[in-house]
Amino acid sequence: MSLMHKNLPYRAGVGIMLLNKNGEVFVGKRIDTKAEAWQMPQGGIDEGEDAKTAALREMLEEIGTDKAEIIGESAGWYYYDLPENLIPTIWGGKFRGQQQKWFLLKFTGVNEDLNIETDHPEFCEWKWAEPNTLPNLIVPFKRELYAALIAEFLPFLKSK
Repeated sequence: MSLMHKNLPYRAGVGIMLLNKNGEVFVGKRIDTKAEAWQMPQGGIDEGEDAKTAALREMLEEIGTDKAEIIGESAGWYYYDLPENLIPTIWGGKFRGQQQKWFLLKFTGVNEDLNIETDHPEFCEWKWAEPNTLPNLIVPFKRELYAALIAEFLPFLKSK
């Protein structure tokens, strides 16, 4: 990472690991890339907003439902750096990456409650995935974060 970019701050954000009754995790395929880029819902924390409120808002904005209950929260913040070539194109070039507080939620609705065709869609399709497959679905620069998150939330995750 260039010295100039190393001086940029991290963008404050949240992530949502949404579990269905089978212990599978919601992932969406990003609409803004041709690559196979799947991810869990995530987004920024607005000015004056706490992380928990931001997580619930982002879930509703990205997947069209608030039918879930929080069952876990990451002990700390997770960080990732964007690849050098993406820094100028994402978030107006103001951030080097993100610091994220992650929340684990149990989905209390049915699949029909999920709607990725929102006002500002981020996903073109979605699926339920086994937790251990998540690092292989995400873009490479977030794989380490996803692996650490799965390890932290492991006590809540069912294994098959």
